[in-house]
Amino acid sequence: MILTEEKKFTLEELSTFNGKNGTPAYVAFKGKVYDVSDSSFWLDGDHLGAHEAGKDLTDEIDLAPHGSENLDRVKVVGTLSQ
Repeated sequence: MILTEEKKFTLEELSTFNGKNGTPAYVAFKGKVYDVSDSSFWLDGDHLGAHEAGKDLTDEIDLAPHGSENLDRVKVVGTLSQ
């Protein structure tokens, strides 16, 4: 079994994964980075006009009409380094 090291993202690196111009759409929440690229709720890095990819959404998730359980449906691609 080969273990791969998790990618560590800075906020600056995370911001480049904004879902624009064909780039993947990643968001962070509580230190984990998630790939939301394939979600129909994240078109071009925009989540229904309320959130943008390439950001840490830890403080924003409380404003959403749902909790963080929706992130369980997408792949974790790394961690956010502070």
